[in-house]
This record gives sequence, C-alpha cells and structure tokens, in this order.
Amino acid sequence: MTGPLAAGPLAGLRVVEIVGIGPCPFAAMMLADMGAEVIRIDRKPRAGEDNPYPVLGTRHDVMARGRRSLALDLKKAAGRVTLLQLLARADVLLEGFRPGVMERLGLGPEACLERNPKLVYGRVTGWGQDGPLAQAAGHDLNYVALSGMLHAMGRADGPPAPPLNLVGDFGGGAMMLAFGVVCAVLEARSSGKGQVVDAAMTDGSALLGAMMYGLRGAGSWSDTRQANLLDGGAPFYDTYACQDGKFISIGAIEPQFYAQLLLLLEADDPVFVKRWNKAHWPDLKAKFAALFATRSRQAWCQLLEGTDVCFAPVLDMGEAPHHPHNAARRTFVEIDGVTQPAPAPRFSRTAPATPAAPSSPGQDTDAILAGWGFTAESIEALKAAEVI
Repeated sequence: MTGPLAAGPLAGLRVVEIVGIGPCPFAAMMLADMGAEVIRIDRKPRAGEDNPYPVLGTRHDVMARGRRSLALDLKKAAGRVTLLQLLARADVLLEGFRPGVMERLGLGPEACLERNPKLVYGRVTGWGQDGPLAQAAGHDLNYVALSGMLHAMGRADGPPAPPLNLVGDFGGGAMMLAFGVVCAVLEARSSGKGQVVDAAMTDGSALLGAMMYGLRGAGSWSDTRQANLLDGGAPFYDTYACQDGKFISIGAIEPQFYAQLLLLLEADDPVFVKRWNKAHWPDLKAKFAALFATRSRQAWCQLLEGTDVCFAPVLDMGEAPHHPHNAARRTFVEIDGVTQPAPAPRFSRTAPATPAAPSSPGQDTDAILAGWGFTAESIEALKAAEVI
C-alpha cells in the first residue's frame, strides 16, 4: 500500500525519489516500507533505448517496491517545472547522482529549497559532495576500500574479500541517507527549515567500523587480516565446513558459551582451554575444522541449534526463507511471486503493511499528478509537450 492512507510509522511523509541505482533506491525502499508515500521520478523512456539493467522496472526490482512511478523528462523545461511543483508539496527529495548533476539541471538544493523552504534534500554519493575525489567515478568496493574497512575483511592468505555491496551501498550509503533524512525531517518540523543531507558511502563505511577503530586504538586490533577476534582469526568465531560440504558458523565468545560448546562437542583436549593465547589459535582452528568435518550440517544443527553455543547453519538464499525461525517471524515475504526480505524493523503499534509490487516506469503518472494537485488540463498539456 502507498499514499496517505498507508500504514507504518512514516505514514503521511511525502518523498520524491529521483530514480538511480544502488543506495538511493534502497533508502527510498526503507522509507516506503515504513509507510511514507514515495514517488519515483523515472526517466521518460526514449525510443529504441536499451536498458543496461534488465531487472530494473520489473517485478524482480525488489528495491523499487512500495512506490508509484511517474515518468518525467527532466531535460525539458516543463519537466523541471513539474518536478518543482511536486517538491512544493513534498517533505523529502532523494537523489544519488554525481555532485553537480542536479545543479546543472537547475534542480539543485538552492532552487528546490527556494520553492519549498522546509524540504529535506537527501543526497547520496560514494565520495561525498566535496573533497579531492568528489567528481571521480567509483563503486561500493572503492568506497569501502578508502574507509579502512575492506582491508580488514578476508582470509590472511588472500586479498581483501569484497563484502558484496552490503557495506558501502546499503549500510554506509542507503541506511545513513534514510537515517539522515528522517533526522532532518524531525528537525524541520520544529525549525520550519529544510537542509541538505550529504550521505557519502566512504563516510558511512568508516562509521560502521567505529568499534574496530576503537579496538585498534586500544591495541586490541591488528591490521593483519584473520588475526583478530571478529575477522576469522579466533577459532571460536568462524565458519567451518561440514562432512557434506555445507558450512556452519560458531560465535562462542563468552566463557559460558564456549564451555557449553566444548561440552556438547565432547572436546576434552587440554589445548581447547587455552583459547585466549593467540599462539594456540592455528592449532585450535585445525582441531575445530577436523571435528566439524566429521558430521553433516544437519547433524550439527540437531546437536547445536537452539543452544547457547552461538551457532547457526550457513544458509544460501534459497534456504534462508524456509528456515523455521525465519518462517515463524515472516522474515521473508512473497510479492508478485518474488521471495524477498520483509520490511524491518518491527513496530508494536504502527506496523507497516506488506509492500506493493514495483510499478513499471511511468505506470502511475496520471494518478500521481492528479493526487498531487495537477489539473486534468495541465496533465494533458504535459502529455502534448511529451514531458510525461
């Protein structure tokens, strides 16, 4: 469900999203999941134009869920005027282009805030709106690399491991953008003034590493990969292969959890009690690996799952939605035949509705314009001018 009657803690919030890829649509999805009315401004398709991202605009474009789509030609003056008219009624604008792109269109913060002084102008980029690299191209991996966090990920005998695009695009970028605009909206409601939110994926990735930077400052974290408590160095905090080639995860950090792990594994070798001596970590790792290789993943689940040893099977994306815990909590939902993560977090009183399937680009143009105050005559004029 979308629009003013949508359920969720952000019901009534009006957001305009300039469609892009990566973190901006994820942030918009988060806001829409929580009940905000998010209007996607898709680019008006051009005849014969190939789509380099064939998933976009289809039911598989999960990050586009819960929003209606208006296809608008922003290269035409009438298209830009139309967007400014929409922004006059909006609380938030989200955009994820390189610095200067919106300004060159005449749609930068100055123009938009002049039209609506309470507007929160949310921007997400890799390097940020300023700095020596601001105009350089990049992707998630590069931004995480610059933050110091990529160097910490992976095995000691190999290069740093790309953490999908979870850390830069979605954690360091989209979630920081969503958090930032909600903060700015709350402030605008008391001050009556909007502002620009500059979410840089490098800044956000660095922030996600706050604990590691603290540990490093205290001398408790090494720059050597797989030599620390949480990076696969500790034998009691790692993943292990099972007899069937599948994997399990163990996170028995606290002494009572580790003691229960040893008890259930019937591990009585004296070296197991020397776990805080890093000199013994390679030997302990080899012993755990040999032990976990003696049974299938399912057998380990039967023995360890639900206990306090801090255990979970390593599930693939086909398995995860069917795990009993995920199924009981409805961690995943099916929308238009596509299995996908459900909105999170949960709310006791203002629970959001299940998101609607993605709209195709321009599917809701007339309805959006009418609902946002455009007359039938003005809508027809925009059609005649090929703006919509």
